[in-house]
Amino acid sequence: MLAAEQRLRRSTDFAAAVRGGRRAGRGTVVVHLLLDEPAQASEARAGFVVSKAVGNAVVRNKVRRRLRHLVRPRLSELPAGTSLVVRALPASASASFERLGADLDAALAAAQSPRRRR
Repeated sequence: MLAAEQRLRRSTDFAAAVRGGRRAGRGTVVVHLLLDEPAQASEARAGFVVSKAVGNAVVRNKVRRRLRHLVRPRLSELPAGTSLVVRALPASASASFERLGADLDAALAAAQSPRRRR
């Protein structure tokens, strides 16, 4: 479980990260990472979105627990004040723990990389 100060709890925090953050997706997850937020929090915070498209309540809670366990050590690598929203895709219900971790790492790396000019 994440500590209270490491969790996004208000809907406005989720909306700010989703609307203003960088987005990167992989097969099982989509990551929204807001790096530019003024340091309101002393450490990085994370929130999870697992919709009913993923499965029933048992499956959704299992996916959420797995993602929470995967995100916990990665939060310390993010700058203070960062907001991270991890959205589970329907494929996450049948994905292995290793695949979720690999997709999360790849999505986080893509979201942290500098943007290319168009």
